Amino acid sequence: MRIISNNLRYLRRKKGLTQQQFADLMDIKRSLVGAYEEDRAEPRYELLKKFAEFFELSVDDLISEKITDKWKPASKTPVSDVRVLSISVDSDQRENIELVPVKASAGYLNGYADPEYISELPRFNLPILKQGTYRAFELNGDSMLPLQSGTIVIGEYLEKWTDVKPGETYVFISKSDGVVYKRAGNKFKENKVLKLISDNPVYESYSVQAEDILEIWKAKAFISTSFPDPAPEPSIETLSSMMAQMQKSIAKLQESKN
Repeated sequence: MRIISNNLRYLRRKKGLTQQQFADLMDIKRSLVGAYEEDRAEPRYELLKKFAEFFELSVDDLISEKITDKWKPASKTPVSDVRVLSISVDSDQRENIELVPVKASAGYLNGYADPEYISELPRFNLPILKQGTYRAFELNGDSMLPLQSGTIVIGEYLEKWTDVKPGETYVFISKSDGVVYKRAGNKFKENKVLKLISDNPVYESYSVQAEDILEIWKAKAFISTSFPDPAPEPSIETLSSMMAQMQKSIAKLQESKN
């Protein structure tokens, strides 16, 4: 990522530091500083945060803005704006769908923005999905029946949280609840609070603050080894209703012929 390498070189020199001095301050090897500045390697997310704090910048600015003497930081980024997202690609440079199993959910809160962590997740591709950025999450529990625990929900990355639509389902990544699959109860408004609803009525809905949310993925598909139960046999009341409806339809058809 040429922007990061250029920014690190510029910022280090602006501080009047040699590569060795900067490496000592960051507690890393000088050779790593050289590799980062020459675009031969990419810093892990935790190290990027350390760099950004040292230069009094946001991580977003460090990796996406071309920083020069004329550059000025923009106003604080709203919670609904674009965020840093780590992805992995296959040999043809196509984005993978990384799978976050239940066992990896806790670790995902710390590694969701770390390219190295993401690259270690299981990954696959689905040709039925259009071009985009997708991630798969394994469900835990029965709060979204009829989807069973163990079902894998595939979500498309939502860049702007203002695009959340009430009634549709999303995978929400939050600091307090971790990975949850819920139905949105309201549009993302100025109050920056989202109501999350379970499809299983046993579970009560609840609200989450925007600053607590890390990522939102719009549900696009699911994979499950549990097949739906067959439709129940129609009751006498249902059959009677069907017969009455058929009789009405036949009567209307006869009237139109006359």
